[in-house]
Amino acid sequence: MSGFVLQVAPAPEALALPVARVGFTVSRKVGNAVARNRVRRRLREIARQVIPAQGRRDLDYVLVGRQAALRRDFAELRRELIEALKRLKALAPEKPVATP
Repeated sequence: MSGFVLQVAPAPEALALPVARVGFTVSRKVGNAVARNRVRRRLREIARQVIPAQGRRDLDYVLVGRQAALRRDFAELRRELIEALKRLKALAPEKPVATP
């Protein structure tokens, strides 16, 4: 089971922000407030590392934390986010590298 669920929706056109918006939610089923906050912090950090570089700016992202995120290795959570972006076709197009 994954450590989170990723939801993606088009960003409102009237909101022409230069960055992607990301939201986080963790249900009470995950645990007490300490456990929920720990999951939220872990998700916030992987989103901070991955989405600005690889996410599309015209989409809004919501990460729904699951109990498995408490035990999951941080590098594995990061890989799961990249895979989820690929599955949802929410990766930003790669910029061509200019060669001299």
